[in-house]
Amino acid sequence: MFKSFKNYVKEGQKLPMFGVGPYLIYGIALLHAVVIYMTSYVLKSGITQGGWIYLYQVAGIILSLAGVSVWFIGALKSGMDKNITENILKTDGIYAWVRNPMYSGIWLLIIGISLMWHNIFILPFLLVDWMIITDVLKNTEEKWLLDLYGEEYKKYKVKVNRIIPWIPKKKI
Repeated sequence: MFKSFKNYVKEGQKLPMFGVGPYLIYGIALLHAVVIYMTSYVLKSGITQGGWIYLYQVAGIILSLAGVSVWFIGALKSGMDKNITENILKTDGIYAWVRNPMYSGIWLLIIGISLMWHNIFILPFLLVDWMIITDVLKNTEEKWLLDLYGEEYKKYKVKVNRIIPWIPKKKI
């Protein structure tokens, strides 16, 4: 389904520049918008009160800022475009902390914005998001990268998380 992307920049480039990202992120954002609308405005349920509102909003602001930062570093400051066009696996910088910083950043931003509605029904969708992102990436981009980089990518996958930024594991 996703193999026919045509967003290549130069001849000989083996991976599409944008991958499945736009479809994946728009889908998750739409899911959150529907859940927020249905629970907060149609059903009018799950809305927290009192001090919980501030907890949700502070968490939302922190996650939104973290998401924008992770996306910005991964998309604009990492030099990833050059690695894609030159068919070189990127494993340094933010890519040593998370394999998919652009997805991670947008996902954190979506979570942060969703928390601003201080609705408890949004919380289970964080797990749903993670499962969707994991499934889509395993069945598309990770297969492409494994085909292209083989053992190098297998070793990288063991050391670095797919979607949640974390301190890199020591060499195995």
